[in-house]
Amino acid sequence: MKRVLFQFLLFLIFLLHCSTTSAQSPAEAPAAPPPPPSGPVDIITILKKAGNFITFIRLLKNTELAEQINAQVKKANPGITLFAPKDDAFSDLKEGTLNSLTDKKQLQLVQFHMLPAYYSILQFQTATNPMQTQAGFQFNVTCSDTQVNITTGVDGATLENTLFDNSHLAVYQVDHVLLPLDLFGSASVLTPPKPETSTGTDDTPTTTPTTTTETSDATGPNPHAVASIAFGVAVGAIFPLWL
Repeated sequence: MKRVLFQFLLFLIFLLHCSTTSAQSPAEAPAAPPPPPSGPVDIITILKKAGNFITFIRLLKNTELAEQINAQVKKANPGITLFAPKDDAFSDLKEGTLNSLTDKKQLQLVQFHMLPAYYSILQFQTATNPMQTQAGFQFNVTCSDTQVNITTGVDGATLENTLFDNSHLAVYQVDHVLLPLDLFGSASVLTPPKPETSTGTDDTPTTTPTTTTETSDATGPNPHAVASIAFGVAVGAIFPLWL
């Protein structure tokens, strides 16, 4: 009897536990955190992150074109394309070239590195020359496979690397400063290359004189052959003495 009563009590406790659990509302899963907002594009931040663009950053700030680029990118279409020379590229210019330019010409120089539309690498292959820059001046673009070259009439440059591309803004690293013909004309503002050191005294090619040994080989008997024959004769003369 006691055993039956004990089992009945256990059954009641089980039913009470089940009803209590089912009455409780299930805990709601925590909501996933919202994705971090993507900040606005900032051309100065892009160039600083890439590194070695101090001179070009200074020009963008002095001409207030950095703010113009950031504002234009927010409009999405038609976008903008920027060619950024590294600090090493500016070292190719003659000393004082940038400082000799008026504020207007510095503005036009930087604008010459801007296209008022977005261009991917592939789009350059179908672009129509000459291409109109933000400065109103033009240059030509030629492509070979994935390499893009720019010619300005004063100098040329090659796209070395893509620094940024979000389908609205494209920033490309170039190996030379783009110099517009409209500003510099035929005046040379590039540092002339260092002359190559020559090891000779003149440009007259020298001929290697024929050595005495080579002449002897052509006109007389080989001295090694003569020595071998003499040695053989001596051995032949001495050999019978041993018999």
